[in-house]
Amino acid sequence: MTMTAPDVHDGEAMFDALIEADGRIEPRDWMPDGYRRTLIRQISQHAHSEIIGMQPEGAWITRAPSLARKAILLAKVQDEAGHGLYLYSAAQTLGITRDEMTQQLVDGKARYSSIFNYPAPTWADMGAIGWLVDGAAICNQVPLCRASYGPYGRAMVRICKEESFHQRQGFEILLTLMQGTEAQREMAQDAVDRWYWPSLMMFGPPDDDSPNSAQSMAWNIKRFSNDELRQRFVSMLVPQAAVLGVTLPDPELRFDDETGRYETGEIDWTEFHEVLAGRGPLNTTRRRHRRDAHEEGAWVREAAAAYALKKQRRTAGEAA
Repeated sequence: MTMTAPDVHDGEAMFDALIEADGRIEPRDWMPDGYRRTLIRQISQHAHSEIIGMQPEGAWITRAPSLARKAILLAKVQDEAGHGLYLYSAAQTLGITRDEMTQQLVDGKARYSSIFNYPAPTWADMGAIGWLVDGAAICNQVPLCRASYGPYGRAMVRICKEESFHQRQGFEILLTLMQGTEAQREMAQDAVDRWYWPSLMMFGPPDDDSPNSAQSMAWNIKRFSNDELRQRFVSMLVPQAAVLGVTLPDPELRFDDETGRYETGEIDWTEFHEVLAGRGPLNTTRRRHRRDAHEEGAWVREAAAAYALKKQRRTAGEAA
């Protein structure tokens, strides 16, 4: 009996029907090449961001102000490593290997979130990263739990649960500092001042300048536009900032009664594109650190592969 390949038109019809019905596309389903490429780009960049994002926080584990703070921060960094693992695994179901994705990152050919190219010089930065950066991540990622690609959406469910812990951890650090000495309050405000605008940039450029958003939304990968997500984030920050007692560094920030939306000052998109192009404060440092860690860990990967092969041969010998 001769097996025939699935008709492309049938596969396309089924794909379109699933998207129209808000269903899920699974790895064995037919999908357009553009859909596959878009997912590989987005999921791998997301995974790279989780791995690179371990660096600024990992550097503070030994310097955290108490044993409890060290343990909490260590747990958070471990979570980020797990997020990278989930996402790399999801991307692999699309036909790209983890080795390929890792090589793209260490070679500087793959992007990750621009936010992780900024320095974190004080303990207050751990609070600002948690409150602002992870808060922005939650706004962006919760809708991804409903992404049309099954492995991606399912991975995001657990990731978002853990990100909510990270956001609360950052909020608590800032709240503690704001209830402390004048120097601690100034340190907290300074960290918020430095991370606020980069966190707004995390959602990507304005909708008019975002070439991929419309198609991603048509495919139900994304559910909201960049500007819609940014607006949700600002609406979440304003009451939380009031509780903390910090000032959001945007003198033009105001609520418009007519539109029911917050109006913000102009974001410096020149800075965003500079960082994205590799010319941020720590782009070179972050990539070099990741490349060095990959090269220094080669012996571990080789030893694990040799052990797996040895075990495989032993099992085959026992079966024979």
